[in-house]
Formats: sequence, structure tokens, C-alpha cells
Amino acid sequence: MTQGPLTGLRVLELAGLGPAPFACALLADAGADVVRVDRPGSLHDPTDILARGRRSVALDLKRPADVQTLLALAAKADLLVEGFRPGVMERLGLGPAVLLERNPQIVIGRMTGWGQSGPLASAAGHDINYIALSGALASIGSAGGPPVPPLNLVGDFGGGAMLLLFGVMAALHEAQRSGRGQVVDAAMVDGSIALMGIFQWMRSQGRWNGPRGTNWLDGGAHYYGCYACADGRWLAVGAIEPPFYRALREGLGLLHDPLFDTQNDPALWPAQKARMAAVFRSRDRQAWCEHFEGSDACVSPILDLDEVATHPHNAARGTMVSAFGVPQPGPVPRFSRTPSATGTAPRVPGSDQAAVLHDWLGLGP
Repeated sequence: MTQGPLTGLRVLELAGLGPAPFACALLADAGADVVRVDRPGSLHDPTDILARGRRSVALDLKRPADVQTLLALAAKADLLVEGFRPGVMERLGLGPAVLLERNPQIVIGRMTGWGQSGPLASAAGHDINYIALSGALASIGSAGGPPVPPLNLVGDFGGGAMLLLFGVMAALHEAQRSGRGQVVDAAMVDGSIALMGIFQWMRSQGRWNGPRGTNWLDGGAHYYGCYACADGRWLAVGAIEPPFYRALREGLGLLHDPLFDTQNDPALWPAQKARMAAVFRSRDRQAWCEHFEGSDACVSPILDLDEVATHPHNAARGTMVSAFGVPQPGPVPRFSRTPSATGTAPRVPGSDQAAVLHDWLGLGP
């Protein structure tokens, strides 16, 4: 039995990669009945956490009969999510006009890199390409060094999946009042540009002037960056506000060092960083964590992936869980009255065909 605030919401997901499956996994965690439309014979990975929590039907969308089955399912769905290149759904006979004619209230979430329109709409790409056009990639990296891809978090999952989720939930809310569905054009380049909006604003105000690695939030400032410890492990420091900066100076024994009396002079940052780096290298990471425990200095250990689950704060909140034999993040966010639940293991493609056709369409015994 499902649980969560989206219980009762019917979602039809056309199987894809990356941001759309992640978005649908979060919808399923929150209780939505997500039915994944897989290709017949597609591979099954029982450990794929992005495929957790939904049932599967297998349809060959090049077969007219299977297209009609999908249209019948879409007629019963509140939301359809697809991540094909622009024009693919239309060529399959499943474009928005067709879907909305069958189901005027359906919301259609379209997840792409470049969007449904524009010169690059049909071009191939990946996260790194989308964030290249947003200013995000150019802004991340060490001073004087090349841009550093921030994994595929900014385009795929932040600027993509989260934008898609916001868009479809807004459209679903509006559809409840108007009785009319619509298309949500969620483009990763758009989402990445939105995430960079505050930096565009700061640049217009003269507060973000230098190249990457020389500004106050990109590692240029001595009070906001990463420092190596004696054991080769790392700490993150984010002491921006004056009281936190004072706590950091006090914790490092630099409260009375005049070099640190001026916090926001970029000309002093290199010398301040070098002095702080020497202090941090004098102890192991754990010793520094114990030293700053209870302090407002904003000093945290930089955890490797295999350390995340066992950190005392994460462990106390149960942030990481084990489901179907795989360690993974638990459902987020947390709801006080209608809690979400970790989804079931990924289903073999097509294994829920009969059950879904019965539940949604009333077919079969």
C-alpha cells in the first residue's frame, strides 16, 4: 500500500535516463502511483535506485496497438512525464495535442536539455553542455585553472529534475481549479540559468567581479573554502557573517592576528588563506571536528561517499537507508502528517502489465 501526500496521483512515466527517472522516483516516494512504460526486452537492473517505487508495463511504441494502450493509460493519468528529444512524441502519435484531446486535464512534463524550442532544441547534449551555456560551468574551479564539472548535479538533477517537479506540481494545482491540463517545458539549460540568477544579480551590483576561484563564494575568500588537515582529509569552512568569522578566528588562535582584522579585502585573501591553511595542517580532521564541536565557526568535515551514512547527524536523522539490498537516500522532504516511504525494488520491465491494465483500465479478471 502506498503512503504519502501524493497518494491517489496517477503518473505515467516513459522510461528514460537521469533527471526524469529521478523526478518520478521522488513522486513515487511521496505516494504517487507511478507506472513506468518500458521498452519490451529492456534491461532490468534490480539495484537502480532511480527506478524504485513504481510498477512497469512494457510497450513497443512503434506498434499501433501499443500506442493505443498508452493512449488509454494516458486518458486515466493525472501526469505524463517524458524525456525524449523534441518531436519524438509527435512522431509516435503521442504529442500533447493528441494526449490533451483524450484527457483535457492531463499535465505533460517534458524533460529535455535544451527545451522544446530554440536553435539547439534537437541537438544532442549532456549536463556539461547545458551548464556550459548557463554560466555555471565557467564559475566553478580553482583560480587560474580550468572549469570543473560539478558532477551532473547542476544540469540533470538541480536544473532538470527539480525544475520539472516544481513545474508539474504547479500545473497539477492549476488543473484542479481550471479542469485543464497543459505542457510543462522543463529544460536543463533554463533550470541551470535560474540557479545562477543570484550570481548574475551580484555581478550586476559589482559584488561578483573576479574570475572563477577569486570571489567570496567560489573559494577565493579565506573564510569560505576547503582546507587540508594533517591526515590528508579535508574541512569545509563557511564563516561568512561577522560573529561566525570571529568564532573561526578564535578557534584557530587567530583572534588577535591583525592579518585577519579585515575580512573582505580580496587583496588580503591569498595571505589569509595561506596562514589558515598552515594552521589547519597542524591537526587531523577528527581533532579539528572535536575542537570546533558546538562552535558557530561553520567548520564541517568533508565526507567521502562511504562516510555519509555514519556521520552522527545523518545517522540520527536516518538520512541514508538500505532498501532492496542497496544503500540509498531516504525519501525527502519529510512530511509531518503524511510521511513518504522508500520505494520498492525496480520491477522487471512489463511485470505489472496485467495489474496496471486492470487497475487503470478495468481490463482482465
